[in-house]
Amino acid sequence: MFLSHASEDKDEIARPLREALEDRGLTVWFDELKIKVGHSIRQEIEKGIEGARFGVVILSPSFFAKQWTQAELDALFTKKIDSGRSVILPIWHRVTKDEVASQSPLLAGLLALNSATMTLSEIADAIAEAVAEDGQ
Repeated sequence: MFLSHASEDKDEIARPLREALEDRGLTVWFDELKIKVGHSIRQEIEKGIEGARFGVVILSPSFFAKQWTQAELDALFTKKIDSGRSVILPIWHRVTKDEVASQSPLLAGLLALNSATMTLSEIADAIAEAVAEDGQ
């Protein structure tokens, strides 16, 4: 799975979530592990999205403010439309439904996990369950 996040959210939620998902046996594409010095950031991200069955998207104020994360989201929506599958697994982090809806009404229509009401362990369990139900 591809883990899309703003760099500002890396320490607080993205890195610990990656570790929790890997502890549950899931393979996670994570930028700081996959993009090496001298590599094309864009090409590595595109390979990560292309090879992923799911995109876990950590939606936050920082996420919505960045062009990179918006480009990742565009690619994941294209993958969703082309495959006809629910590939985007959103997590609301420091945002409300209204804030998500003002940035992306399509995202607001997806059932999301919420870091304000769930522990990191509960979020990782819910993602692992969604992946397992999809046959992974």
